[in-house]
Amino acid sequence: MPNKSVRKSQGTSEVAELDLLDPQAIDSFAAAFLATGRALHVLVNGAGIMATPLLRDARGYEAQFATNHLALFQLTARLWPALRQAQGARVVCVSSLGHRQAGVNLDDPHFLHQPYDKWRAYAQSKSANALFAVELDRRGAAHGVRAFSLHPGAILTPLVRHLDLDDLRRVGALDDAGEVNPPPQSGFKNVAQGAATAVWCATSARLEGLGGVYCEDCDIAALVADDSTGPGVRRWASDPVQARRLWVLSEQMTGVSFDCDAA
Repeated sequence: MPNKSVRKSQGTSEVAELDLLDPQAIDSFAAAFLATGRALHVLVNGAGIMATPLLRDARGYEAQFATNHLALFQLTARLWPALRQAQGARVVCVSSLGHRQAGVNLDDPHFLHQPYDKWRAYAQSKSANALFAVELDRRGAAHGVRAFSLHPGAILTPLVRHLDLDDLRRVGALDDAGEVNPPPQSGFKNVAQGAATAVWCATSARLEGLGGVYCEDCDIAALVADDSTGPGVRRWASDPVQARRLWVLSEQMTGVSFDCDAA
């Protein structure tokens, strides 16, 4: 993606691009939106990468953690004035069932002292998404900003570009002929179905007065034991103490703080 935000009109919509691995591009994008003076009623933090080879940004940060969590932490912080202005905004953080594989290693999130594992790196970034929603909601509720996280479902989009055939076979995306054509019983969703829970989190009246919860299939997911093999959110992705520790670490790593009071 280009470093500089690019805006163009598509009917009543505006489209802008930014490089989530470039902190200056994030700041420029947010500044351009704030300059419009508009309130921001819904922010869906859904952009990300998955199971990449070991990549690092200019700061030396591991790319999945930097893109999927730190960049969206910074973007939300920069857009905070517009979220508060809405007097009833929602921030929706797209996590994943991948969070079930690992929590956030706060001591070595960038794999500087442990062997890199692409799936563990993805898992901790998705746990970070859920934890971010927990702490953002705690801090933001008094300002009318509520936050949610969700698993959208298994969907074959360009997000899988880094997966090899073994990866695709493991997740059930191949048919008997070895083609990318998941059978109906595989549980894969189409794009519209995959977007449904994010839209539900952004708009559902059922979530009025709630926040910090993790959702699946247009419903609030159950909190389950960490060794569970079924659906639901793992405790390491919903622990408020871990969420606060991640928040502090994220501020240190990005150099960005929210203009809100912590209760």
